[in-house]
Formats: sequence, structure tokens, C-alpha cells
Amino acid sequence: MNRTEYPRPQLVRDHWINLNGEWRFAFDDADTGLTDQWHKTDKPFEQTIQVPYVYQSALSGVNSQDTHEIIWYQKKVTIPEALKKKELILHFGAVDYVSEVFVNGQKVGEHKGGHTSFSFNITPFLTDGSQTITLRVFDPRKEESIPRGKQTWEDEPKSIWYTNSTGIWQTVWIEAVSAEHIASVRFTPDIDKGQIQCKTLFSQFLNAYDLEYIISFKGEQVLKSRFEVSSSTHSVTFDLHQGTIFRTSHHDNGWHWTPEDPNLFDIQIRLLKEHTVVDEVDSYFGMRKVHTENGQVFLNNKPYYQKLVLDQGYWPESLMTAPSDEALKKDITVSKEMGFNGCRKHQKVEDPRFLYWADQIGYLVWGESASAHYFDESAVPLITNEWLEIMERDYNHPSIVAWVPFNESWGINDIGRDRQQQHYTQALYHLIHAIDTTRPVISNDGWEMTESDLGAIHHYGHGEMNETEKYRRFKQDLRTKEQILKATPADRAIYADGFTHQGEPILLTEFGGIGYKKDDQDGWGYSSVDNDEAFVSEYKRILEAVYESEVLAGFCYTQLYDVEQEINGLLTYHREPKVDVKIIKEINDTDSM
Repeated sequence: MNRTEYPRPQLVRDHWINLNGEWRFAFDDADTGLTDQWHKTDKPFEQTIQVPYVYQSALSGVNSQDTHEIIWYQKKVTIPEALKKKELILHFGAVDYVSEVFVNGQKVGEHKGGHTSFSFNITPFLTDGSQTITLRVFDPRKEESIPRGKQTWEDEPKSIWYTNSTGIWQTVWIEAVSAEHIASVRFTPDIDKGQIQCKTLFSQFLNAYDLEYIISFKGEQVLKSRFEVSSSTHSVTFDLHQGTIFRTSHHDNGWHWTPEDPNLFDIQIRLLKEHTVVDEVDSYFGMRKVHTENGQVFLNNKPYYQKLVLDQGYWPESLMTAPSDEALKKDITVSKEMGFNGCRKHQKVEDPRFLYWADQIGYLVWGESASAHYFDESAVPLITNEWLEIMERDYNHPSIVAWVPFNESWGINDIGRDRQQQHYTQALYHLIHAIDTTRPVISNDGWEMTESDLGAIHHYGHGEMNETEKYRRFKQDLRTKEQILKATPADRAIYADGFTHQGEPILLTEFGGIGYKKDDQDGWGYSSVDNDEAFVSEYKRILEAVYESEVLAGFCYTQLYDVEQEINGLLTYHREPKVDVKIIKEINDTDSM
């Protein structure tokens, strides 16, 4: 099952080569590949693998769950003659964890980080004939200070930890560009003024070039402007209200982006030299605003109750890689059919194609990173660097309405009292805000928060009680602000020592998790039922407690689908609804907040 869709929907060009499919492959358990110069020969590559699926998955064709910390890939690529006159950029969507890239036996570069995209200009390394691309990947299985998210560091998955993923897990591709080209674009909307700021970064300093912007809305051109640039960047703010399209054909701000009406503007950016087009990219943006006020979350200046569902981003046949682009889209559409208006992507930086469909369909996303599982000073730059790359790549997506750098004190286990770990979360909180002023940041989703724009609380009940008493306490804890703030889910305080609630909106961001075995998958949940009627009854009972709360500004239910040994989803692992989605929607719609 090949992934052939364009991998970077926020910056689209016509000339590119998809490198997914069959690659030669080898394990390097003895770590001799560099010494023996595997990047200069094809002899060690006796296996094949289907990229972009990790070797632990069925769709890779290898389907081995044994531990192999060092693996190699190799592929011969023929570049079409039409593209040889351009500069060629080799892109990797994501590779877990440390990558070294070679082209025709020469090292091009390396990248550290398992969830973010990276690229190299390979033009200086090309030769006549076909080109040989080789990749060495190091993924230390038991190193707990690297950000691994839900991946287990043990021999087998158990509890809340899933099968490990090693190597390429997002699309590999080559893009043809001119030496002078658009490197990135950044769109910042201001709905109060009806303006969009467009910032364009170039591959190098330009001298006397023209830059042209063409903005359209639903097929109708809104504006077209051209500027002379002699710089490495260009920034301009456009007044979208100037177009008659908004004064005549759209009322009540009908051009804003919301989950109910996901309006998007198309934008074409062209770089010209003496009237000749040197580079051209297509993109899009959404006009939307997120802010907090008086204990509520506002979307486009209106209170907006978030009904989110926890989404782990795993599939049985392909693990962290979606088996198809349609599978990403389907997770969003079925979630909306059940009455949710968004998701919290849990412990994973998702494929940009998921964010594309969230933008297009209208679906809120809380963007989260993978956590480490042990605090060490060496973890700080690793996670910090991933966040810099996350925001650079995903900043433009209107669907992303919050950033979540930490979850349940993972990798910061002593944050409740340890001032060093508290400084760590505060530093990352402020770093994210220094780059992105448009979204709230949650310092530590679950409990033991420090500085945070949202009070994000996890509550699965009190495990030592019987079901009746557990539900009574759950309902009581949620009822008022005073009660929820003094609760101690998982025996952890809601705020870390020295920090208190500062009036930020409070949301219940993990709860529920009803275990229901609906197929041949065994597993566990936070509670348990054995038939459809009991499943619906328990879900309704839990949601009633949430809706009766006087303080909650939204929720995130655990979880969308079963994953490996967890059977606490609304869907099975194969995405089959456990009960009619209309029943879940009716319950979710009970409160029309």
C-alpha cells in the first residue's frame, strides 16, 4: 500500500519525485556499517522494506518486532532529465530517531529527532546516471531520556505502552527547485482587523527580485500584489476587508475558519526575476483566532466548548504511519460523526496530511510532542529542538488551537517539587510563546501544572473505590472550580508546588476509557462492560457528569479507538464502531454548549 499523496500540503510545488515504495534494507546489530562503509556498497542489503512503514509493522514487509537499534536503507533513484537543471532537495517526513544521510557514498548530513521533518540539498553530491541514497538510523531502544512518546522501551508492549517504531515512518521525496527559491512561508491572521500577515523566507539573499501574492477565496480572487525584494525575507500584511467579496457576498464573518464552517483562503506566491517565474508555491490559510477570557476558550471571539477525543495515531498494520491518506481523513470524519469537534493528538507529532484534512474538514487539534520518560539535562535540548521544528513546520495550520509540550509529568517525574524541572516547563512554555503568540500553551497536561494558559486535568476516577462510589466522587470532583482544583487524580496535585490556578479555563482532558471487548482483541480499560447496552449507559453516565460541571470549558474523552492491549476506544483498532455512531453523537450533543 503505497503513500503517493503530496506530503507537504502547506507548501506545494509541481516538480517532485515520491521515493516511497521498495528500498533495500539491512540490520546492523554489530554496528559495523560505518566501519565497513555500507554507504559505498550494496552488498549488505539483502532484505527489502516498503517505505514509509517501519520494520516492526506488517505493511513494511519485514514485520519483525525484535530489537534492532541500528538499521540501514538504500535506494537507487533515476532523476528525470527535466529536473537535472534544477537544485534537488531530499526530504524526509520523519525518521525515528538519529539519521545519517549519504548520497553516492558521500555524507550529506544528519538529523536527530523522531517526529519532525528534515531535508538536505543533494545537488553537489549527484553523479551521472542513477543516484544511490543510503540512510543509517540509530534508535536506542532503552534510552529513556529521548522523546519516544507511547513507544515501549521494553521487549514487549504492555499497559499504556505500544510497539516500538524504528526508522522511516513518513514519506521520503525529492523536490526540484531553483537555486533562488521560497524556503518557507508563515501566515498570521488577525480577524479583528481583517488582516493576514504573510512572511516569506528565501533560500538566499535576493537582489532585485519581484515577489507576487495572489489570494483567492472559494475560487474568487481577493487581491493580487507584487513587491520588489532585495532581502532574505519579505513580510507584508494584507487587508482582506478591502475586497468586495466580503462586503457583498459574505455576512456575519462567513469567511472565518471554524469546525462547523472551515473556510480557507488559497494563496499563490511567485518569485520572479525580470518577469520570468523563478519559483512558485501554492498554499492556504484560515482566518481564525483563539484566546481565553473569563474562564472560557474563545474561537473567533465567541465562547467555544471543545468536545475533543484522544487520538493516539496508531494503526494495527502500520503502527504510527497511516496505511493511507484516506485513513487519516476517515479518523476525522468518523469523529465528527460522533459529535466531537476535535482531538488531542496524544504523544505524537502527526503527519502533516492529517493536519491538512483537519484544516479542510474543520477539526480542532491540540498539537503535542512525544515525551521522554526520564528527566536528564540531556533531554532538554532534544525536546526543545523538536519543538522549534514542530512550530516551523505546523504553524500555519488553522486547525491547531493549542500546544501541549508535556503530559502527566512524563519525563519530569519530580516536577511537583523539583524547581529545576519546573523551570524546564516554564522555559518551554515561554519559548513556544516567543515564537507563536496565537495559541494557548498547556505546561503539563493532566496535573502538576506550572505556568499554563489552560487548566488541563485528567481524571479517571478513584481506583480504590467500588464503581458506585468512584462515580459519585468523579461527579463531585467536577462540579465546581473549588472541588476540581483540590482533587488529586493519580495522587497528584493539579498544580505544582509554588503554582496556583490563575483564572485560566479548566478542561477535563482525559477521562472515561471504558473497556469493551468487541472483537478478538484482548485488553483493558479504566472501567469495564460486556455488552452494547452497558457500554452506551456507562458513556452516557460519564458525559452527564461532565455536562453538569459548573466550571469545565471543554473535554477530551479517552479514546477514539482501541490500540494494541488497550480496548477502551469508541471504535475497535480496525476502526469499526462499537455501537452506532449516531448514539454517541446524541449523547455528545445532549449539552449544546
